[in-house]
Amino acid sequence: MIRSWVEDGVGRVHIDDAEHRNVLSLDHSRAIAAAVAAFDLTESGDVGAIVLTAADPVFCSGGVLDDLIEPKAPLIEVYAAFDALRLSPVVTIAVVTGAAIGAGVNLPLACDIVIAGESARFDPRFLDVGVHPGGGHLFLLQQRTGRQGAAALSLCGDTLTGPEAERAGMAWRCVPDAEALPLAMKLATRAAGRDRELMLRAKATLAAQPATLQEAFDLELDAQQWSMDRPGFPEHVRAIRDRLAQKKG
Repeated sequence: MIRSWVEDGVGRVHIDDAEHRNVLSLDHSRAIAAAVAAFDLTESGDVGAIVLTAADPVFCSGGVLDDLIEPKAPLIEVYAAFDALRLSPVVTIAVVTGAAIGAGVNLPLACDIVIAGESARFDPRFLDVGVHPGGGHLFLLQQRTGRQGAAALSLCGDTLTGPEAERAGMAWRCVPDAEALPLAMKLATRAAGRDRELMLRAKATLAAQPATLQEAFDLELDAQQWSMDRPGFPEHVRAIRDRLAQKKG
């Protein structure tokens, strides 16, 4: 089952099916997407970040093999969870402890930040079952690990432990398992507590993926000018300046 709730301004989504190794069934994928959609992620909403977790000992064992033999729905519907996380207007953080296998690797790849526990293992394994990677897997994997890393993992069947994932860029941090969720929540609550309008605009800019440096320059220039033109901006900066001056004094 998929459980979801709001905690300190953070939307929590938890895959709670340890008995079935947190398999990414069609129902689970739809439920994750529905959980994300149910959060109020608007400028005036109560959720400013999302943290994805799963019941130990396996983060996600991937898709259901029987569904590959007799599909229950078009492939595009299987990717509902990935799309919901990938397209979220607020920051998304995956906490990976235990193995992420096959399509289970797509879940953290779809998130902005991955916090890995030392027990984490990333094992794409698509080709082992005779299926081409999907859901943007190769594109997102190459973004994180580079072309060489994506080739080693997807084409050659290499795997990454938690510490290796941090070094390869697959995870932002690798910490002892018990520290993974607290770290993710620390990052998420800080993001959720920031200026919501500004955060949504910055996340949208980050997701835009301009093709050239000039496009990125123009995109950020427009967004930065917008931020400085907002009502109250001079007063906000003046207050920061005054606080810094008091500390120096």
